Amino acid sequence: MEAIIFCGIQATGKSSFYKERFFQSHVRISLDQLNTRNKEQRFLETCLATQQPFVIDNTNPSKAERAKYIEAAKANRFKVIGYYFRSQIAEALVRNGHRSGKEKIPDVGIRNTFSRLEIPTFEEGFDELHYVQIENQLFTVKPWSYEV
Repeated sequence: MEAIIFCGIQATGKSSFYKERFFQSHVRISLDQLNTRNKEQRFLETCLATQQPFVIDNTNPSKAERAKYIEAAKANRFKVIGYYFRSQIAEALVRNGHRSGKEKIPDVGIRNTFSRLEIPTFEEGFDELHYVQIENQLFTVKPWSYEV
């Protein structure tokens, strides 16, 4: 089974990438959708107990924030795969500017997440890592490189 963890600031395409690549095969666990950590934890526990593949579709900017998912997945024999989304503030702010309603995030929120961003590493427990960027409005997944 797969536990997929997205990492990147807001407005970098994480939820759209989920819909394009994993909607048919993995449960989406997202605070944007569930609203509370309690509900998120219950969804995670259900996926682990039922061996259901899942995607953590949150910003997950720090090692500490990713650790709880990685530890739980490893303890339940899931393969842990990370996708780091190119996180450039200027691009994210432009994309965010095209959003409306609840989806639009205050610029300060994006900047705050960026200030906490730590590039994921294999040492955290990932079995695979991938680099995702948007090119010509299409997602490009590249092999992992620490030179992101």
